[in-house]
Amino acid sequence: MSIDRRGFLKLAGTTATAAVAGTAVTAEARPPKVMPEEAVGLLFDGTLCVGCRACMPACKQANDMPPELTPLKVGPTGETNAVWDAPLDISGHTLNVIRAYRSGEGTKKDQVEDGFAFSKKSCLHCVDPSCVSACPVSAMTKDPRTGIVGYSVEACIGCRYCVAACPFGVPRFTFDTPTPKISKCQLCKHRFADGHYAACAEVCPTGATLFGKVKDLKAEIARRRSLAPGTSTTFPRGRIDGPDSYVGTVGKYVERTYGEKEIGGTQVMHLSGVPFELLDKPELPSVSPASTSESIQHGIYYGLLAPMGFLGVLVAAARRTMLERGVEPPETPPPPKSSSSGGTP
Repeated sequence: MSIDRRGFLKLAGTTATAAVAGTAVTAEARPPKVMPEEAVGLLFDGTLCVGCRACMPACKQANDMPPELTPLKVGPTGETNAVWDAPLDISGHTLNVIRAYRSGEGTKKDQVEDGFAFSKKSCLHCVDPSCVSACPVSAMTKDPRTGIVGYSVEACIGCRYCVAACPFGVPRFTFDTPTPKISKCQLCKHRFADGHYAACAEVCPTGATLFGKVKDLKAEIARRRSLAPGTSTTFPRGRIDGPDSYVGTVGKYVERTYGEKEIGGTQVMHLSGVPFELLDKPELPSVSPASTSESIQHGIYYGLLAPMGFLGVLVAAARRTMLERGVEPPETPPPPKSSSSGGTP
């Protein structure tokens, strides 16, 4: 009796599992990547944010992004007016957005009950980015010195694997253009040569968004946490090593710093006075998905043993079926004889 579909699948599964198991011992898991020593990033302190959204038009201007008109119902009859550039989420035309949390009366800053709080959404520039791992043509790259996750429209083939791979939902695809591309924050790296930096941090009046080296930003986080809530202190504004500052009050932070450990760490970190689950921040493991997925792939395809094992299943199944039907399988042809030196082939 010839092999049926169930028998074939069972045989294929057994062979593939054996091949993977055999290679898993040999193939080493890829270790998580580490942050570059000179990595740069952002610190967003929600307790300092006043919700002015000055960072949003500054980001658009610095990156030559068009406005996104949000329909708003106004007037006593509820007519629709679409004249405000007020995007509610990042998109192919918006790389940075400030969002608000509100509960009840919404009168108490950074309080869960009857309070409100602000959060920032943009690329977090992961230490071990999934978008870079998933991109088949290296359109997504991570700078070995600054750690900035960049994008090359010239290399991109529009597969959108990066969109599906990012656990933060950051890369966005511009569907409304004949030449679509991926859009994401690149920390305004094109402005570095002129002495500028991330536009969102440059214009922030309170220093809620702060630019600098990640190691310096982490030291600033530790300083703020060491101060008692309500303490008056001077906060750096713009860039952490710059001359500008802002005198304000230390907030009461939740214990967690978002971005410190999520998927191996990020170069954009968030402080908040309310739990991050209220700010639509996803709960993620401390191990990067990129290191896990690449380890699995390398294990399966190490030495091509798993594909060769599956091909062997196909050959064995075909040969067995031919024998059971009385058909003689073709003999393997002998290797061609090499011609003698100087002779006629």
